[in-house]
Amino acid sequence: MTRRLLIAALALSGVTRLPAADPTNAVTALVPAQQAVAPAPVAPALLQAAKSRIEAELLQDILPFWMQNTRDRSRGGFFGEISSGMKVRTNAPRGPLLTARILWTFSAAYRRYHDPACLEMAKWAYDDLVSRCWDATYGGLFWTIGADGKPLDMRKSVYVQAFGIYGLSEYSRATGDSAALNRAIELYRLIEARSRDRANGGYHEEFARNWSALSRAEQGIMGPAGTKSQNVHLHILEAYTSLLRVWPDPQLREDLTSLVGVMMTRVLNPASHHLRLFFKDDWTPQTDAVSYGHDIEFSWLLPEAAAVLDDPGLVARTNAVAVEIARTTLSEGIDTDGGVAEEGGPAGITDRSKEWWPQAEAAIGLLNAYQISGDPVFLNASLRLWDFIDTRLIDRKNGEWLQGLTRYGKPSRQPKVSFWKCPYHNGRACMEIVERLDSILSRSQATAGAPTAPRR
Repeated sequence: MTRRLLIAALALSGVTRLPAADPTNAVTALVPAQQAVAPAPVAPALLQAAKSRIEAELLQDILPFWMQNTRDRSRGGFFGEISSGMKVRTNAPRGPLLTARILWTFSAAYRRYHDPACLEMAKWAYDDLVSRCWDATYGGLFWTIGADGKPLDMRKSVYVQAFGIYGLSEYSRATGDSAALNRAIELYRLIEARSRDRANGGYHEEFARNWSALSRAEQGIMGPAGTKSQNVHLHILEAYTSLLRVWPDPQLREDLTSLVGVMMTRVLNPASHHLRLFFKDDWTPQTDAVSYGHDIEFSWLLPEAAAVLDDPGLVARTNAVAVEIARTTLSEGIDTDGGVAEEGGPAGITDRSKEWWPQAEAAIGLLNAYQISGDPVFLNASLRLWDFIDTRLIDRKNGEWLQGLTRYGKPSRQPKVSFWKCPYHNGRACMEIVERLDSILSRSQATAGAPTAPRR
């Protein structure tokens, strides 16, 4: 399995609303347009070495770990929990969230490497999502199911529906499967019909099984009851971007454009370059806490959405936002040990624990800022962060990554596989970084021998 993945890798590498406003115009006054510029020259050998070790982490560790350890071969689907010491909790409940994220990861890996083992894993996840997690009566995905595949918490969280779209659309992109695409479209239409806040913009986030309203006592899956969150909106943005790639529907394009505007004018604080976390329905902020991981994740997902929308002006403006967020994350969110801190506030870092996923997202976001700005400080920071991951988070004994580090820098004892711990953040980081380093190396080769620009 690993050998096939490595052979494929070597062959490919050659040795990687606001309702009444136009959100695009609303953004113009907030940030200057910024076009991507040629990154400052960097030694190709350094980039090639980084690419090789990051791709090896994906192909020799992350993907094999999930293929070999997580499938429940007797009942179907996946185990809901595997401890840090690799003890399987066979009866742990689980959620469609894990399945959808596995579906995205192995679909994306198959699209890149064409390895049959990745396709087999993606098909396993697809079958689990549609046969056990899907509500055939009211539509959409349940919040949790039991180890036996029977529904447990049947509430409808828009967060999970977004990841369903993300996984299904990537599976369709990788395989051409029209049934998967139709499922993704169905989820998109459910979100727009049931969740869209036509009065204030954005989306309501939690519903009963039949998509009716929940009382405040029944809410609180993703945050304080009765609020909107940046987290849910960020992942709707991600999902709609993925769906638009494979289904260029005019209404979807309009809905994604509206959401970009909401994210840039309501969720983003342009003064601090942080995302506000929770809101009342009318977008009144409910906290001044900062999630550095979500900030930097947004910094590269935002211009990706603009690029898929194919709007050059919006691309330029979102590029400018991306660089400012990355610069702020670098100055405020990196702890003294080199990792991205879990949370902060107006006075700085408030939680020094290091979850695995902010490190992965920051490695992408900082590299993205380098590609846009050409400032080598971002490239150096991305590579340094990968060193932190390599030395502190990759589990050399049991495989995959640790859940994270405590505030004292000790490995946490959180599960290796759980409702939230998945291959999506770190697997995606590896694929994104390898692809971006490929692009930088290709540009470097194309411009080799060109006259050197004067120093300023």
